[in-house]
Amino acid sequence: MSADLESVDDEFETVHVDVGDRVEHVATVTIDRPDARNALNATVRSELKATMRAIEDSDVRVVVLTGADEAKAFVAGADVSELRERNAIEQREVSKRPRVYELVADLPQPVIGRLNGHALGGGCELAQACDVRIAHERAKLGQPEINLGLIPGGGGTQRLPRLVGEGQALRLILSGELIDAGEAADIGLVDEVCDDDEELDDRVYDLAEAMATKSPIALEFAKKAVTASATMPLESGIEYEAELFSQLFATEDKNEGIDAFFEDREPEWEGR
Repeated sequence: MSADLESVDDEFETVHVDVGDRVEHVATVTIDRPDARNALNATVRSELKATMRAIEDSDVRVVVLTGADEAKAFVAGADVSELRERNAIEQREVSKRPRVYELVADLPQPVIGRLNGHALGGGCELAQACDVRIAHERAKLGQPEINLGLIPGGGGTQRLPRLVGEGQALRLILSGELIDAGEAADIGLVDEVCDDDEELDDRVYDLAEAMATKSPIALEFAKKAVTASATMPLESGIEYEAELFSQLFATEDKNEGIDAFFEDREPEWEGR
């Protein structure tokens, strides 16, 4: 673990990081505020942002983002008591980017959301910022902000339609309805559902390992190319993909990968 990540794990009270605990080069980031079902208050947001910045500059290849199992929740939402005390000017200040959602979405490394329980409001938006979402069957997901006279403010009105389509997004956002993990999988909000904690961990870390054994720079470029498809016209996206593909031909990892293929051995990636 890098020095910055060690300090995160030692000094932070609501976010913990383990690197290589289950899989080499994989960081597990756990939001640990079980008394509030891992709700996103100012401390969690600040510590999570610092954690993401430390990971970006580390040799971590894949991130697993989850909530403390004690809470039986991924993130149950924002801290409503904080919302009640803010006026519009204060909220604009809090909403200045990059927020935690952008830092997760823009991380060079792939992020797997391990949804071990409810992901509601800001928690659902945090899950949407992950690259892949794997949920426990007990999880419920939704955007209940409308019940407070609000709308999603962490990217939910933008990311959710891209994941599930405009109609399903409007259904969830306008009604505040919560859906179970099975329905979330049916509409594309989560990618897989697991029956119990053991299956959830096995699937999450099997996938993390499958990613972490790949070239770090190829992982980064693949993520860039795919996420660009949400904002680029098809022709521009194809050109962007071709440019990233060509840039990889200047890397040592490209040569190592091809040499390992011909020599029938596992590649030793350098991330260069």
